[in-house]
This record gives sequence, C-alpha cells and structure tokens, in this order.
Amino acid sequence: MNTNKIIVSACLAGLECNYKQQSNSCQKVIDLVRNGEAITVCPEQLGGLPTPRIPAEITGNRVINRKGEDVTFQFAKGAEEALKLAQLSGASEAVLKANSPSCGVGKIYDGNFKGNLIKGNGVFAQLLL
Repeated sequence: MNTNKIIVSACLAGLECNYKQQSNSCQKVIDLVRNGEAITVCPEQLGGLPTPRIPAEITGNRVINRKGEDVTFQFAKGAEEALKLAQLSGASEAVLKANSPSCGVGKIYDGNFKGNLIKGNGVFAQLLL
C-alpha cells in the first residue's frame, strides 16, 4: 500500500456533498479511499456552508452565490481547514472536482451562472498550489 496520502474532493468519493446534495462519484477515487490511500474533504462544508446550498461562482476575487450573497469567507475558511487536513495526513497529491469554485484546477465557471468556463482555480485548489 502506498504510504503517501492523496487529498480528494469528497463528492468524487461518492459523498453527497455538492451544492445539489449529490455526489460526482468516480470509481478510481472511491477505490483510493477504500484502500486507505486518500482522505476526503469538502471545503465548502468545512467552511460552514449547508448542503444542499445555493450554487456559487468566483467573480474577480470574491465568491458570490446565485442570490448575489458574498460567500467568500466560507470558501476561504473551508479551504484553510481542508489544507490543514491535507497537511495532517501528509498528502502530497490531490484529486479535485473540475470546474468547482472550491476545487477546480485550470478552469472554473465565469461568475455569470451560464455554464461558461474561464481560466482559473477554485479557492482550495489555489491554496494548495
């Protein structure tokens, strides 16, 4: 068994923690967790946001939900807590949910809630980088 831990988005491991209270299950991620090789995190839940929750997207340097509420603090707090778990577990890699305002790497939604992607990283992904 690999001794290096991997931090993974909890929704990819089958936990129903995304904004719709659904998972984005990925069998390879589930297997990593099952084999004790990965630690699950949901930065949005760790930041105190409820599940289900209003969808949010990054606009500039803020995270705004579809109702126009600023949830930047919760996203930042959750990213910090998820980073602590990554450090405590000794994680050296991450497998994160694409396009997410928390976990997206390289591409995120543009803040207009129309499904358009732009270059960028989610709050947690950026903190890990």
